[in-house]
Amino acid sequence: MNIILLGPPGAGKGTQARYLVEERGMVQLSTGDMLREAKDSGTEMGNLVAGVMARGELVTDEIVIGLIREKLESGEGKGFIFDGFPRTLKQADALGDLLAETGQNLDAVIEMEVDDAALVSRITARSTCGSCGEVYNDVTKPIPADGKCTNCGGTEFKRRADDNEESLRTRLMEYYKKTSPLIGYYYAKDKLSKVDGLGEMDAVKAAIAKVLDA
Repeated sequence: MNIILLGPPGAGKGTQARYLVEERGMVQLSTGDMLREAKDSGTEMGNLVAGVMARGELVTDEIVIGLIREKLESGEGKGFIFDGFPRTLKQADALGDLLAETGQNLDAVIEMEVDDAALVSRITARSTCGSCGEVYNDVTKPIPADGKCTNCGGTEFKRRADDNEESLRTRLMEYYKKTSPLIGYYYAKDKLSKVDGLGEMDAVKAAIAKVLDA
């Protein structure tokens, strides 16, 4: 099963992807992680990525598609979660072509719907465990009183420098300009399902599971 999680910054895509990896054996394909892994791999594609990054140039869609192709052909895991790709209609077309070439399907596209004002309020109160990335919130899920992460026992927590209202609204605008057209694109292909991205994490997880098990 191959899926895409759509939603603006802070909608909880990373958290839900982690659940799917842990509980369903899927593989999360994060564009950033793949680029870093490739850069250090010493392969032909890795050397290409390293050169582009060393020159300070933007990594092309063709390179990203090449990295995704390698993952799809690896036979790894029980399906893939596309994280951070596609971001544009051109990339969506390229991903569709790649899946067809490799004999695979896109089974679901899940949009995690959010209210912007509520999202800003939630994200500006967000902190993460420095060891495992578990997400906490000053209001809805405070850091435990003993100062230890419930997931890994870590004691160091951090806030992203850009988790402030001004930066977040800029990131939201960028998302709506470039990525939100994908919602209509996948709706037209009868792939789109919607879940409430601002619900409790377990409720969001259950809603996603309902879509995938349908």
